[in-house]
Amino acid sequence: MRPSTLRVLNRAAELTRQNRLTEAMLIAEPVILTADEYEAQEIRRWLLDHVTDFTGENDESWKDLP
Repeated sequence: MRPSTLRVLNRAAELTRQNRLTEAMLIAEPVILTADEYEAQEIRRWLLDHVTDFTGENDESWKDLP
């Protein structure tokens, strides 16, 4: 994953924790939509691995999802 993509995802997580979901989506959506197939897979994996970064919760029952 490109460093710029990772920075955007981390910033989106930070904004989401601050209840600024609209801003988070505004910065993350263009990066996600323009990712090539390989980077899109990396983004998906990063999002699954870092869901608690967005929610601030420690419950990991979501990991059972396909």
